[in-house]
This record gives sequence, C-alpha cells and structure tokens, in this order.
Amino acid sequence: MSVSSLSATIPTTSKPLSSAAAASTTKHSSFLLRLPIKRFSSLSLNAKPSPISASMEAGIGVMGTKLGMMSYFDASGKVIPVTIVGFREGNIVTQIKTEATDGYDAVQVGYRRVRDKKLTKPELGHLEKSGIIPLRHLQEFRLQSVEGFEPNQRLAVEELFKEGDLVDVSGTTIGKGFQGGIKRHNFKRGPMSHGSKSHRQLGSIGAGTTPGRVYPGKKMPGRMGGTKTKIRKLKVIKIDNDLNVVMINGALPGKPGNLLRITPAKIVGKNIPKS
Repeated sequence: MSVSSLSATIPTTSKPLSSAAAASTTKHSSFLLRLPIKRFSSLSLNAKPSPISASMEAGIGVMGTKLGMMSYFDASGKVIPVTIVGFREGNIVTQIKTEATDGYDAVQVGYRRVRDKKLTKPELGHLEKSGIIPLRHLQEFRLQSVEGFEPNQRLAVEELFKEGDLVDVSGTTIGKGFQGGIKRHNFKRGPMSHGSKSHRQLGSIGAGTTPGRVYPGKKMPGRMGGTKTKIRKLKVIKIDNDLNVVMINGALPGKPGNLLRITPAKIVGKNIPKS
C-alpha cells in the first residue's frame, strides 16, 4: 500500500472546514504518513516461503553406532583414549535434494537395515521409490554441491575419511534425569558442619522487592542430559576395514549403542565459506 492510497482514506468534503476540524484532519494525515510502509508491503499473497535454515556441512558424512571406549597405543607408545564407532549395514543415499526441486541442496542418507514391519508404509514407499532396502534412520547432509551423488549409492567410511582427519561428531547425550545445582551446574556445596542449614541447597536465587521475580535462565535444578550435542574437531586415530570400525580420539555423546553422526570438521575459510 503506497502513501497515496493511505492519504486517499482521509475523508474529504466540499464545504470549508472549521479551524478545529482542519487541525484534526491535518493531524490524522500526518499520522498516516508516519506509518511504516514496509509493514504493509510485506503482506503479499505471492510471498515466497522462507528459505531452509539448516547447517551447511563441510562435506558428506555418515552415521554410525557407538560401541564403547578403550586405550590405544600409538607407534611411540603413547596411550590415547579412543571411542570405537561401528557401522552396520546402511549409509546409502536415499534422496538427492536440489535448489530446483526443494529450494536447497542436500543429500539424504539412510542407516541400519531393519525388517519391513519396523517401518510405516509411507517410510517404505519413500525408500521403495528408489529401490532401497528398509532403513531405520534417515538424515540429511546439506552441502554446497550435490554433484556426483545418486540414489542407492553406498558411502564407504574409508573413502570419506582417513587417519588424522578432524571430524565433528553429534549425538544424544546420556539422560541423567532431575538433578540438583551441584551436579547440573558444578555449584559448590555449603559447610557440612552440624550448625549449617545449607549443605547442597541452591541458596538465594534473587532479591525480594526488586526485581520481585527470578530472572529467566537462572541456573537451577532440573532435567539434565538427554539432549543433542556436537563435539567438534576430534581426530580420527585409526580406521579398521576388517572390523569395519573407526577409532576417534576422546569421548563421544551417549551410551554404547547410541546413534552418532560423523561429518568433516568445519573450518571457516577453509572448507566453509566465511559468509
């Protein structure tokens, strides 16, 4: 809506207006002219949907299963704590999404083969469209380019990563239930003597009259764990093709048997654009 159309809404009359009416009309028109025009122009029936806001990956990744932790001795005898990630049948490209068809470029990958009755009919139909076996987990990897990928293509770990590479690993952390401030936020406990009235309690959480409330985001007892997290720039120590496992330096999210997502580490300016 333009300024001229807004001004057209002001009532007009052929009779001369009094000084009070003229002042009121002038005040009303000046108020309409000060309205934010952008607010009206954004209300369009042909507005395009908002673009997909997803994290851009540095390269195609795979899904794996956490098997446990162990100590690995390198050639110099140094002990390195590693997490072993195994790979069941899967990591097959199930769908290619492009800018023309879906509005963004991404590769959908399936992992862990299951029986047909473990999936719903829509899930089975989605996989059968490309002639792919039933897979439990489907995840997307948004890439800068999807050239070279095709449906039903198998992704081999040894072809995507090599020993010494840095990777980002994401998964669901161990759920610890409702915990107090000491365990959840590393608070210090109070004196344990007999006269103390506060041993593991939270303590004061704010003043009374001012502000008269507890600020949002205050560190307090609550649910701990069971959330998705990502650990960045972990080093691939060893890839065992015979056992089909990968040893990654450090601890990874979740318990043994947890689903993990492994992607090349993001380094801004090197494999991820600065923009």
